[in-house]
Amino acid sequence: MIELIDTNAAGIAAEFVASRLRAGSPAMSMVMTLIIVVDEDEAEDAMRVARQASHEHPARVLGVILGEARGTSQINAQVGTGAGWTGETALIRLKGEVVRHAESVVLPLLLPDSPVAIWWPSDPPENPAADPLGRLAQRRITDAAAASRGKGKAIHLQCSSYAAGNTDLAWTRITPWRALLAAALDQQPLKVSGGSVTAERISPSAELLVAWLADRLKVRVDRKNSRGPGITEVRLETKEGPIVISRRDGRLATYSSPERPDRPVALKRRQLPELLAEELRRLDEDDVYAATARKLIKLYPS
Repeated sequence: MIELIDTNAAGIAAEFVASRLRAGSPAMSMVMTLIIVVDEDEAEDAMRVARQASHEHPARVLGVILGEARGTSQINAQVGTGAGWTGETALIRLKGEVVRHAESVVLPLLLPDSPVAIWWPSDPPENPAADPLGRLAQRRITDAAAASRGKGKAIHLQCSSYAAGNTDLAWTRITPWRALLAAALDQQPLKVSGGSVTAERISPSAELLVAWLADRLKVRVDRKNSRGPGITEVRLETKEGPIVISRRDGRLATYSSPERPDRPVALKRRQLPELLAEELRRLDEDDVYAATARKLIKLYPS
């Protein structure tokens, strides 16, 4: 990593070229630009997550730390390649007036003719699509479960400001649950009359799962509390008996259905690198998430 003090976008771009030449690989093989807007205290962890996700998605990763917005503008950066990264990386620290115009620093550093994704590891703007940095991206990734304030309302804010390209890792976390439930009804096409989702008291993923089931099945789905971890049970009521997926330890679930023996199902809680990598696989609009966001707002009006 090369340290650049009091630099600018042109200086960072020049160092990207110099880093590739030093590494003996002047050609670029990156498929996207990933912007990470992060606090200083969380920067190391966020960049580590992005480094692991970059093994599946070689990218130019731009970590942006927004400091105090008063005083003289200053841009410092750490730029490099290698060290476990499959692409290029820059951790950019902004201070002073330039903080209010962070997009002017980031825009010249985007890879040409390739998609842009942005990730807020915690405390995203209330309207990511209207954010100056968010407007640069086709995919805007938030994480309501990581909000440090207003945690109970975080997913509601994101759903109420939904725009094409928005997604939340609370939604990504329930991909295995949705796959299991869809498979269960494919294998036994029973008519569902109601259901429930049981999870920790504050669980954005549980609220999204309630909204998804209610939207897809057109039935009432209750939200119940447990000690966790995460979602611990989903129950679908049918005339023939309940379909139940129960996960008490966050690793192994028990799948029960009418007239069939119970069976264990691997349902481990997934880590951030896997979640981020999944969201970077698709950069078009997620129509199912869009419908679920609309349903959640109807179920839980502010």
